[in-house]
Amino acid sequence: MSQLDIDIANTILSQLGGNRFIAMTGVKRHLLLAIKNGLQVKLPTRFAQKGINCVQIILDPSDTYTMKFIKLKKIKFDYSSEVISEVNGVYWDQLQEIFTEETGLNTHL
Repeated sequence: MSQLDIDIANTILSQLGGNRFIAMTGVKRHLLLAIKNGLQVKLPTRFAQKGINCVQIILDPSDTYTMKFIKLKKIKFDYSSEVISEVNGVYWDQLQEIFTEETGLNTHL
């Protein structure tokens, strides 16, 4: 992972609310992962609505984000994933609102 990807992931986490986001959603720090141009958040199992247990937020070239809400399933020794919903063209100040709409989890008090 490049330093740029880590910086993007840290920026997204900050825009989601940083430590308040972590506290309100029950996310463990070791389940936050910098991915190519974004951040992946693994949520506690059966915590969010629609079975969502993973969220990917990716920075697009247009300086907006794509948010993918995913249901990961473990089948024996392998994982399968199902994208529950995807929201494109998200501005930084919409991240918290869309996260809450899709998962049912608040990002702040």
